[in-house]
Amino acid sequence: MKVLLFTIFYLASFSFIVAQEATGNFPPPKTKREVKATRTSSTIKIDGKLNESAWQAAETISDFFRIEPRQGGKYKYRTEVKVLYDDKNLYIGAFCADSLGKDGVRVQDLRRDFVRGENDIFSIQLDPQNLKQYAVSFQTTPFGNQLDLQNFNDQVIDTDWNALWSVRTSQTSEGYYAEFAIPFKSLRYNATPEGKEVKWGITFSRLARREYEQTVFPAIPQSFSPYRMTYAANLTNLEIPEPSANIRVEPYTLYNYERSKADGNTTNRDDFKLGGEVKWAVNPNAVLDFTFNTDFAQADVDRAVNNLERFNIFFPERRQFFLENSGLWAGGRQTSIRPFFSRRIGLQGNFNAATARIDAGTRFTLRDENKAIAGLYMHQAATENSSAANFMVGRYLKNYGRENNIGVMITHRLDEASGSLNLNQQNNSTITIDGLLRPSSIWSINYLATVSIDHELNKAGFAGRIFAGRSANKSYWGWVTELTTSTYNPAMGFVRQRNVIRHNPGGYFILRPKKLTWMRRWDPGFFADFYHDASDPGKFQQGSLYLFPIYVFFTDGSFFEYSLTPTWQNINFNFAPLGISITQDRYFYTRHAIRFNTDQSKKWSLNGRFEWGNFYNGKRENLSSGIRLVPDPHLAFTFDYGYNRLRALGEDNQNLETHLSTVGARLAVNPRLQLSSFYQYNTFDKQGRWNVRLSWEYQPLSFLYVVFNDRQIRGLDNPFQEQQFIAKLTFLKQF
Repeated sequence: MKVLLFTIFYLASFSFIVAQEATGNFPPPKTKREVKATRTSSTIKIDGKLNESAWQAAETISDFFRIEPRQGGKYKYRTEVKVLYDDKNLYIGAFCADSLGKDGVRVQDLRRDFVRGENDIFSIQLDPQNLKQYAVSFQTTPFGNQLDLQNFNDQVIDTDWNALWSVRTSQTSEGYYAEFAIPFKSLRYNATPEGKEVKWGITFSRLARREYEQTVFPAIPQSFSPYRMTYAANLTNLEIPEPSANIRVEPYTLYNYERSKADGNTTNRDDFKLGGEVKWAVNPNAVLDFTFNTDFAQADVDRAVNNLERFNIFFPERRQFFLENSGLWAGGRQTSIRPFFSRRIGLQGNFNAATARIDAGTRFTLRDENKAIAGLYMHQAATENSSAANFMVGRYLKNYGRENNIGVMITHRLDEASGSLNLNQQNNSTITIDGLLRPSSIWSINYLATVSIDHELNKAGFAGRIFAGRSANKSYWGWVTELTTSTYNPAMGFVRQRNVIRHNPGGYFILRPKKLTWMRRWDPGFFADFYHDASDPGKFQQGSLYLFPIYVFFTDGSFFEYSLTPTWQNINFNFAPLGISITQDRYFYTRHAIRFNTDQSKKWSLNGRFEWGNFYNGKRENLSSGIRLVPDPHLAFTFDYGYNRLRALGEDNQNLETHLSTVGARLAVNPRLQLSSFYQYNTFDKQGRWNVRLSWEYQPLSFLYVVFNDRQIRGLDNPFQEQQFIAKLTFLKQF
């Protein structure tokens, strides 16, 4: 009763506060700002110094707009940007002033695709085709790390997209310089009719991490990101070359040695692979990709987790071929209902199954300001345990209005018959309609409706999702409703749970106290989560209220949260998290949580979450914590620890403790040569795993990887050990 009264009072108070707010947003300008590029005939050496005479003659952009920690007004960290170009490259030079010079720099490590909120960053966003719904971003730190990404509709960010470009930086007593060279052949743009001026969308952004001051050019509201290209300036005065054929060839060779011990027997296996990818820009809007003997991202390792929930765990895709343009596929921005999830390709069965070789595949992508068309075909080889399979996806997306679109996607999976395995042919298809509506800059509505068809069983299923959200400077409100029938089975996709209808409304208020300079923002709020059967909507499954009255971001980037979660459960199925059988019954319990992190940009930092309270018929305490020590960006150490304590839980009132510990280290000679490692041990199944990885980018986007993996499981009746050595060489040539 106390929890119920608190919840009612809290929600009523919260609704009253939000009713008083003003948005503070402003619309895109009717007249775009302009950034004038200056042509140069002299050689530009990319060394991060900007000392060529051409830089002195270029126009300077310096009137940035502050969006963090407060929108508008004077800012502390001055930024100057200049733009040059020649027949081959677009050059951007930036000076990021800092009175502390080198002593003020905040960079955590030298990895590529670094964590954006933990470092000093300068970034460029480009929309060369003026699509307004798409951007590519090139980002760096004072140490010259590289991060490149694609952004779709200021919603989906694909940091695994890689382009061929270079950047170098230099640090002085007054700040740091960054010098970019972006080849025109790395960009997609349209040929310009004779006599017509070239105008590309462009924005700049800088994060001075020490005081979490973020500035942008041109002005963009605080509630959006620098990727919101409807606010972009026009990059003018360009004389661009004819769009390149842009053929990119990326072969790889890989040697894999494995040694496994099980049941007292030792097995040795080695394998040599040769494969690769070819990318051809048929025209500025269309790209054709080919892949053969597709890389399985053996150089990356998923880390272990202990799952105590009733839902499937989503593990992200890691293979580069599938990651590029992944935001184009229907459902790509969420992890509940995905009619197409590329991680299903190349497996002998379900997600945890062994891999199967991908013989070859192709992908076609066409995108312009009016539409996007994409298609993919992959052929998976047969194995001793699975038949050969064919994967096909087709996608059409139509843009309309300022930022709206509607699309259709069809997938088809054909598993071939196999007489030796006594397997019949299997056919599975999905048909999906989805779209985005943006009635105003602060409102977004996403919808998806999808049908799966099992042709052999003549069985169909349905899933759907709708999201409506309002994101303003002073609040966020959103509502998600999802439906998945028990027969919805996307053989090329992912679903979090079947036979469920889920409602997830909620939001939070964004308070920025002007007099409390140590507080950047306070976001009190709530989210409700309610599940019931799709086959019988009156049958309740699970409900919870996530209430977070204390959710505070401090000016230095540290954070603190206190939350409580009243939860209602109806367990009417066999459910045994970590092997503990839960009695089929109805349960109500409340859990509390404290979460925090110190300033993640400092040389040492802490993070942690402690959760306590009842859990079904028992109790559960959960602790997850981490320590990071970075004496220098060239050297970083991490320690992460997860602890679960279950008491008097399940049919037999069992007690259980699990410990999941991970120790990691990263040594970087420079952003292109790095050695990283981690060791993880899980007491639940007594599993330990080592991963040691050497990465050398010996030329832009060409890598040498040397990897050692060791996995031991002692918690089984028959202990198991597997050791793996991988040497992988990739080479990229762009024409």
